[in-house]
Amino acid sequence: MTKKKRSKRKSNKYFTHVHEKAILDYIFSEDKADRNVIYRNTIRPAFVEMINKIVFTYKFTNLPNVESLKDECEIHLITILSNFDERRGSKAFSYFSVITKNWFIAQVKNTAKQLKRQAQFDDISKHVELEHLTTYNTYGEKREWKEFMQHLWKEIERWDKQNLKENERRVLEAIKILLSEPDAIEIFNKKAIYLYIREITNLNTKQVLTNLNKFRMEYANFKKKWNG
Repeated sequence: MTKKKRSKRKSNKYFTHVHEKAILDYIFSEDKADRNVIYRNTIRPAFVEMINKIVFTYKFTNLPNVESLKDECEIHLITILSNFDERRGSKAFSYFSVITKNWFIAQVKNTAKQLKRQAQFDDISKHVELEHLTTYNTYGEKREWKEFMQHLWKEIERWDKQNLKENERRVLEAIKILLSEPDAIEIFNKKAIYLYIREITNLNTKQVLTNLNKFRMEYANFKKKWNG
């Protein structure tokens, strides 16, 4: 009996009452700098360890680009951190563990769909493949990309003329900076983009994602018209 209790404490030592309290302190704090310190010093190490253990335990390690997915999962946890409500009776560890597991299950399903589409693509006849795929025109691709970016900038100018909220305008200005100076910025994954926008706008991650959604929809409409 004693051994079982000791083993249980050992397995959960990375997410203790200290981290539970830190999450509540983060949620109830209205000071941005204070929240950043709480997350960086206390919550993030526990989240990272939790994500790693769940990925290993449920064999999500087979997912392609699993390290990048871990970063994306952490960003997702940050955006929903304030949704935790201790009054519902669950511990923060249980709450975020379930969310993390379900998030990776969704990635597995998404990967399966992509692999199915890839398999269908690979079934294209050799004649079509030689005619359309192996003839690669670099000049044509560069010209198409240039035209795409020119039209995208015109689209962004249209967004800029809309009646935007203050935070939306901050995010749009950050987007313009990232697009105008791509070679001057080191971006390794999606998480780095969010961090750059946070630094430029001085908004927190949740605010960035909330206001970025408007321009995601605008871009999706623009891309649909471009491809159509």
